[in-house]
Amino acid sequence: MRIVIAGASGLIGTHMSATFRPAGHQVISLVRREASSAAEVQWNPAAGELDPKALEGADAVVNLSGAGIGDRPWTRNRVAELFSSRLDSTRTLTNAMRQLDSPPPVFISQSGAGYYGDAGNTVLREDAPQGAGTLARICGEWEAAAAAAPPGIRVVTPRTAVVLSRKGGALGRLLPLIRLGIGGPLGNGRQYWPWITLPDVSAAFLFLLESDVSGPVNLCAPEEANVNELVAALAHALHRPAALRVPGPVLRFVMRDLADELLLASQRMEPARLSSAGFTWQHPTLAQAAEWVAGKE
Repeated sequence: MRIVIAGASGLIGTHMSATFRPAGHQVISLVRREASSAAEVQWNPAAGELDPKALEGADAVVNLSGAGIGDRPWTRNRVAELFSSRLDSTRTLTNAMRQLDSPPPVFISQSGAGYYGDAGNTVLREDAPQGAGTLARICGEWEAAAAAAPPGIRVVTPRTAVVLSRKGGALGRLLPLIRLGIGGPLGNGRQYWPWITLPDVSAAFLFLLESDVSGPVNLCAPEEANVNELVAALAHALHRPAALRVPGPVLRFVMRDLADELLLASQRMEPARLSSAGFTWQHPTLAQAAEWVAGKE
């Protein structure tokens, strides 16, 4: 397949490109700087600029663009950037598709577990309602923008869970502390964090590209875990203690709204659609995932 990826330079996009190419697929990356090879095409999503010819002949478009959710404090300007970086890129892609006589047949546009807000202990399948809060609004508008793709295009919006990787990503700050033996659960630790390993994210996207699944897809592992269990599994795999809990009030004082929505919110997601479609996880259990993160697999 010829796959055009927006946001290919991030954690997921880099791994995805490195996975797709050896599998025999041609990957074209959309970049904001000047293109440096035939495998790159320059675009400017903030200005809505993309030559439609970049998508001509593509079998699929994958949209991973968006400013980092937890990279900076949520000031008013930063929240506006979280919205615009996602909506501008998605609208630029769908507008370019509309200008083609034969647009790419598949559009996979990233979303997130934040769609569900803080749902407590409720089991969340793809038909669960949208939650409340900034992340839920971002994901809802993001998915709506993707759904505006031209008729006939199969649109998939993966609601991606916390991505477990060996460095960077959602555990970029917590994992080094656990390795040093000074990490621990956040808040009371009873909040559910849906999770998935980085290799399974790339494999799931490739599976979705080749399947007939459309609409929202919960992109998480089949084994659920709360923060206490997640941190304990990682600490066990790394042979480190994990007793230094960070209380919720401290997190809220330091991180404000970001703490409640990103760290203390609970999303007990179930990958119902991936399971029913026959996807096979490389790391279906938390123990296997922790071993992979620790480099012991």
